[in-house]
Amino acid sequence: MSTDKTQSWVYSEEFVPEDEVLLRARERAGQLGCVPVMPGSGAVLTVLAASSQARAVVEVGTGAGIGSLYLMRGMPVDGVLTTIDVEVEHQRAAKEAFAEAGIRPTRTRAISGRAADVLPRLTDGAYDLVFIDADKESYPTYVEAALRLLRPGGVLAIDNALWHDRVADPARRDEVTTVIREVGRALRSDDRVMTAMLPTGDGLLVGVRR
Repeated sequence: MSTDKTQSWVYSEEFVPEDEVLLRARERAGQLGCVPVMPGSGAVLTVLAASSQARAVVEVGTGAGIGSLYLMRGMPVDGVLTTIDVEVEHQRAAKEAFAEAGIRPTRTRAISGRAADVLPRLTDGAYDLVFIDADKESYPTYVEAALRLLRPGGVLAIDNALWHDRVADPARRDEVTTVIREVGRALRSDDRVMTAMLPTGDGLLVGVRR
């Protein structure tokens, strides 16, 4: 098997083309300095939301709303996305994207604040899917909260799980890489969840709550 998978990776990222709503949201993300989920991972989020029939979803890290759009495109029409971000300006941009996509305001619950403060206020076992894409140093806290929030059979998705190809390199020992690597190892051995690492985007770690 060829060790150079660059062409296949690019093909996979472009396999589901993005529409104008997503492309405009990416422009706003660039202006705000957000780093949104990549197209390949976004497409996977849509499939995960659809396959789990996720009516109640939590997103940690709204950004400019790109991950939110992908999630809601897979959710049923009565599904509600709770999305958390510490930056009010980010959520303002996300709401603009939601309006452009024709998403009813009642389908989103945008909470401005630190996720570490917000997540404990959410109901145990009440959510079908939790997507984490925020400050990497806090991933362990967010993952533990997600496992509490998910119902049995609920889906966990963690973006940047390969962190620019650094996680797979044992010589990389900077703080962020180490945190993300340890999150993966901990989940892999956690009896509460079944996991898989997808090399799409910047790495998408997915799991199902037992």
